[in-house]
Amino acid sequence: VILGLTAIFAEQLAPYDPYKQNLTNILKQPSREHLLGTDPIGRDTLSRLIYGTRTALTVGFVSVSIASIIGVTLGTLAGYFGGITNTIIMRFTDILMPFPMIVLALLISAVLGGGIQNVILALGIATIPGYIRVMCGMTLSIKENDYIMAAKAMGASHRRIMLRHVLPNAIAPIIVVVTLQLGFLILSEAALSFLGIGIKPPGAAWGAMVNEGYRFLVKIPILSFAPGAAIMLVVFAFNIVGDALRDALDPRLRGTL
Repeated sequence: VILGLTAIFAEQLAPYDPYKQNLTNILKQPSREHLLGTDPIGRDTLSRLIYGTRTALTVGFVSVSIASIIGVTLGTLAGYFGGITNTIIMRFTDILMPFPMIVLALLISAVLGGGIQNVILALGIATIPGYIRVMCGMTLSIKENDYIMAAKAMGASHRRIMLRHVLPNAIAPIIVVVTLQLGFLILSEAALSFLGIGIKPPGAAWGAMVNEGYRFLVKIPILSFAPGAAIMLVVFAFNIVGDALRDALDPRLRGTL
């Protein structure tokens, strides 16, 4: 919640313009005027850190939305209809699955170029196979239940069965996957920005800030440590939320340690 509010009210919280250069304040140590110091071109580190929250959450939420919508749709179709539909969709998934997600995102980003839109697209495409696998497995299990057979006997259309019976009963594990993926996607965006193929300058991105600051670790370590701590905090937060949701949504885990 705190991270979300920080992203929404970044303009009001940031003490300075995060993109304004001040060559007379280059690499200043933390002080009353600049609580986290300034970067190599005189921009306030705290202000860029605050704006970086908006970038990280935007990339995370939009990427996971793209991946989950496409993945859940394809997984439902593959599991429900089976046959040639399942074969085509799952073979497409098998082509993408051997590549580690971050490697696939790097490849797509390198082809498309930098920028927040391309980073979101790259991360969204790279995480689709996981949702297809989970949703296909859930659909294969759910469609064998008696209430699905009863719905078919009553003349319900395939669309109604998938939307009213299959999807609601499969949504719990998808919510958990989405929450856990958020932290990983934000970490992946930071990695792409650190490597220089993510958010383009002068955009505020935590990974790029770590890259800019690591050259000055001895002189001003806060330049890298502050965005690094922010990345750690947001990934930890979403992982904890995802783990708690898994416990809450799975009746078998209730009341256990």
